[in-house]
Amino acid sequence: MPAFFSAPAFVLWGAPTTWLEVVAAVLALLMVGCNMREIHWGWPLAIASSLLYFGVFAQAGIYGDAGLQIFFAVVALWGWAQWLRGHRADGSALHVARLAPRGMAFSLLACALAWPAVAFFLMRFTDSDVPWWDGFATGLSLVGQFLLGRKFIENWIVWLAVNAVSIGLFIHKGLWLTVGLYAVFAALSVAGYLAWRGRLRPVVA
Repeated sequence: MPAFFSAPAFVLWGAPTTWLEVVAAVLALLMVGCNMREIHWGWPLAIASSLLYFGVFAQAGIYGDAGLQIFFAVVALWGWAQWLRGHRADGSALHVARLAPRGMAFSLLACALAWPAVAFFLMRFTDSDVPWWDGFATGLSLVGQFLLGRKFIENWIVWLAVNAVSIGLFIHKGLWLTVGLYAVFAALSVAGYLAWRGRLRPVVA
C-alpha cells in the first residue's frame, strides 16, 4: 500500500485520520447513494471501498469487520450481477420487494445464528477486545448484504441496526471519521427504506 494512504490527513479529537480512511469513506458514501437510487454502479464502488476499509479496520484491530470487507468485495460481484441480470421466481426482472413471513423468519434466524458464531470465532482465533460488538456488526452485515443484493426492502432495517452498533464500536476504537460516516449511514438507512417503499412490488418468498 502506498505510504500516502497511511499518512494522517488530519486529527479528530486527538486521533489521526489517515488518507486511507478518508478515501474509503467517500467511496462508501457514493455507494450508498447509488444503492438508494437502484444504480448498479454502487456495487463496484462497494468493492473499492471494502478493500480500503479492510486496511482501516485491520490497523484498528477490528478483525471481524476487516474480514467482512473481503467478503463484501467478493459478494459485491454477485450483487452487481443480480442487479444487472437477476430475476424473481416468476421470471420477472429483479425489483424492490418485501419479504414474505417465511423469508422474514429465515432472515431473523440467520441474524440470531450469525452474531454468536462470529463472536465465538473472534474470541477463539483473534485478540479482539470487542468480539460481541464486532460479531453483531459482522454477522448482521452478512444478512443485510444478501437482502440488498436481492432488493428486499428489509435490508435497510438490518443496516440501520448494524450502523447503530458500529457507531459505538468505532467510538471505542477512535475512528472518528468513520463514526461520522456511520452516523450518516444510519440516517441514509432510514432514507433508503423510505425511498424503496415507494417502489415496492407484491410480497415474495
